[in-house]
Amino acid sequence: MKILALDSSGLVASVAVVEEDQLLAEYTVNYKKTHSQTLLPMLDEIVKMIELDLETIDAIAVAAGPGSFTGLRIGSATAKGLGLALKKPLIPVPTVDALAYNLYDTTGVICPMMDARRKQVYTGIYRFEDHELVTVSAQKAIAVEELIQELNALGEAVTFLGDGVTVYQEMLKENMQVPYSFAPAHLNKQRAGAVGALAEKYYREGKTVTAAEHQPEYLRVSQAERERAEREAGKR
Repeated sequence: MKILALDSSGLVASVAVVEEDQLLAEYTVNYKKTHSQTLLPMLDEIVKMIELDLETIDAIAVAAGPGSFTGLRIGSATAKGLGLALKKPLIPVPTVDALAYNLYDTTGVICPMMDARRKQVYTGIYRFEDHELVTVSAQKAIAVEELIQELNALGEAVTFLGDGVTVYQEMLKENMQVPYSFAPAHLNKQRAGAVGALAEKYYREGKTVTAAEHQPEYLRVSQAERERAEREAGKR
């Protein structure tokens, strides 16, 4: 089984190829360029470096959300375009689940945090049991204060990761009442390798969709949609 994986859900752009539990290639960039400028050139470079015939892949995995609305749309459009052109199924992988999978077999609970602005994060709470990722609290958009209360109530050690950690680190330090730590730099952001590894499990479980069926999971409305609703409410 060979899977092409894409993640453009946040500031990071990442492309990987996973085959039979082996990471063949991964290209990850955390820099201020738009994903529309980076994603396809990164894919082209991987294709050249590992002499990949895209016709030989079995499926295309994509970080399906939540995350940046623009980033999710670019990743989704790229995956859908490839899926339609190559006639391959898509494997949507929840962004926050894939982030947690970076910390495979970590003890205690794992809490990815993606900055969602307005003092909210996209997050979930996970742990590993018998080498399997278990969802304690499914991915959601939540106020940071509420998340901290939820984690304190669990009473377990927590490992944080994601771009939201930098934004809300001081709030965590001031309010966390249980032991906690922060993932190191090479594991604390989105990685297409983790998306691909988790997608292999999903593929075996039949969790695929057609390219035409796939839609990103935003979890909440965009700022433009929110502002439009506020303007319309103000006219009433």
